[in-house]
Amino acid sequence: MIGIDIGGANTKIVTEDEVIIRYCPLWRGAPLGEILSGFDGEAVVVMSGELADCFHTKGEGISFLVNEVKKIIPDARFYGTDGLFHTDPVPQLAAANWLASADLLRDRYPGSVLVDLGSTTADIIPLTPFSDLLNQTDLSRLRRGYLIYCGMLRTPVASLLRSVRIDGIDTPLSTEYFASAGDAHLVLGHITPEEYTVPTPDGKEATTALSLSRLARSVCADLDEVGPNGAIAIAEAFWDAERTLIKESLDRIGSGEVLAAGIGSGLIRRNFGGIDLQKELGHYADALPAYAVREVAIRDGI
Repeated sequence: MIGIDIGGANTKIVTEDEVIIRYCPLWRGAPLGEILSGFDGEAVVVMSGELADCFHTKGEGISFLVNEVKKIIPDARFYGTDGLFHTDPVPQLAAANWLASADLLRDRYPGSVLVDLGSTTADIIPLTPFSDLLNQTDLSRLRRGYLIYCGMLRTPVASLLRSVRIDGIDTPLSTEYFASAGDAHLVLGHITPEEYTVPTPDGKEATTALSLSRLARSVCADLDEVGPNGAIAIAEAFWDAERTLIKESLDRIGSGEVLAAGIGSGLIRRNFGGIDLQKELGHYADALPAYAVREVAIRDGI
């Protein structure tokens, strides 16, 4: 059996001993079927890609993704926000990937709070009582602080920052997509160039030097105008804003040991304590929902 997590930007596949992560931007018509080809047998699937703006509605996205998977794996089953597996494109399939993670971890770490910091979003999920998590939507999770739309790679820097102090001067940011979270986290040493796995804002390479230039561009400057320290100040202000959003949600949710997952798991562990699931689960923590839906299906005899 394989577990599949289909996001708007990335598709993750977990087998018994392997994690496969593919950049698959659905809004650009990326060939999901080609990514899944070569896999056969049983598969269980979670998704959040139905929200991609190539679909007019989430229902349209769900139908498309279910049908694309079934073309390759006809007997695939899909985990929903009701905590059940389905074979048809029902509304409960929308954004159920986080719930699969909670479903798996709730018995292993009762009372904990999962913080899954990925490329695009941060899921902040109190694991118990599990019944309170059922039938939550992205909208309700945003309202409750369970979903924060910022991540390690794809978030535009200007989406979290309005201004930054450079050389003691308050400097507004352009709202153009000049720099991303990936640039900020790369220059701060939170990720390596190899972990910057999505296209950069300008389509150039993911290097520290070019990331510094992209960050400088976010205040309408070349790097020689603000210097490396000015660009780093932008990166630090971005991470401070991102970290503050996560802390506010954790404070709102209440006490509970933090379980850190996703590509930002180490960063979460260093800032908020708790358990880094990367050390507990190894590389499976980078694709936690895909791993979790597989484990839940095996656990439940699906």
